[in-house]
Amino acid sequence: MLFRSIASLACTVLLAASGVAQSGKAAPSPAETATVSLQGKSITVKYGAPSMRGRKIVGALVPYGKVWRTGANDATSFTTNTALKIGDASIPAGTYTLFTLPGEQQWVLILNKQTGQWGLEYHQEQDLAHIPMKSSTLASPQEKMSITFENTKGNSTEMHIKWENTDESVKITAQ
Repeated sequence: MLFRSIASLACTVLLAASGVAQSGKAAPSPAETATVSLQGKSITVKYGAPSMRGRKIVGALVPYGKVWRTGANDATSFTTNTALKIGDASIPAGTYTLFTLPGEQQWVLILNKQTGQWGLEYHQEQDLAHIPMKSSTLASPQEKMSITFENTKGNSTEMHIKWENTDESVKITAQ
């Protein structure tokens, strides 16, 4: 009798889980990947892409003066298989966690040596580099946060973080 009850409960849980999995709803902050190749060497950023969903983002949900995980869910990873110059910082090949420090006038890109953590876990003592970013305003609001590589030529590119009306960028050069 106990076995039948447990088996029945297990079947119910499995059916409910498969129904949720097949509901067709998109994840609120789906996993995204941005990649670029600089003279045969790759850079990959993996992040969760949240949406505005009617909320005020920069200066509110993403407050000024506080380190932001720069995405959603798991920590945003930044992997390069070659040494880079990001802004004025020299970055060795490897995998890092990408954070930002939003400011009203300027944002700062943070590459942190700790990897594999949940997005809200930040340990300043693990920081490899703090890199000032260039701020621009988007012509129209962008609903879903994105990280992209733009203006790629030869061994250089620009990494852009865009959301709401904000476009933060930094120059990256393969060494």
